[in-house]
Amino acid sequence: MMRSTEPFILASASPRRSELLHDAGFNFDVISINTDESYPSDLSPVEVVDHIALQKLKACTEWLAKFVVVTADTLVFKEADILGKPNDRKGATNMLESLSDCVHTVTTSVCIGFKQHVHQFNVSTQVYFSALSSEEIEYYVEHYLPFDKAGSYGIQEWIGQIGIKKIEGSYTNVMGLPMHETFHAIVSMSKKWR
Repeated sequence: MMRSTEPFILASASPRRSELLHDAGFNFDVISINTDESYPSDLSPVEVVDHIALQKLKACTEWLAKFVVVTADTLVFKEADILGKPNDRKGATNMLESLSDCVHTVTTSVCIGFKQHVHQFNVSTQVYFSALSSEEIEYYVEHYLPFDKAGSYGIQEWIGQIGIKKIEGSYTNVMGLPMHETFHAIVSMSKKWR
């Protein structure tokens, strides 16, 4: 398999991001970081996701001196309402009911850093859900337990197959990492900074 860069660090606990980067042929190590994900109340949803991704990178100072570090944050929002990770079954059910028969936006912000250098970008995708029945929502929440997912769903899971009628933009972005843009940015920045 093609290896595109020197080893780098992915500062994310998301198994989906790791899987996408691995499938793209990258050689990387994963670290988990604890970051304050609060944000100023006057930020737009896109500004929020940019803010959090950058805060994650700033928490990686001990690694940035030696390694390229990649952080990311994904936000689901409907109009101006941010839909985070649900706390329980009721929260997940309510969130999916609000997405049913509607369009919403998924934005991922990616930060790539090395020493004093930072490259940041974001990608947005429009997701169109068909009308979901209460039985479909109940089945998905019961069997897939989407409590670790923003918006209460994973596009790669059953709900994506039966409930999403179309998307406009990057599919992998909805999974948590826009791979076309991320692949080329990591390769380009790694060569430029080394």
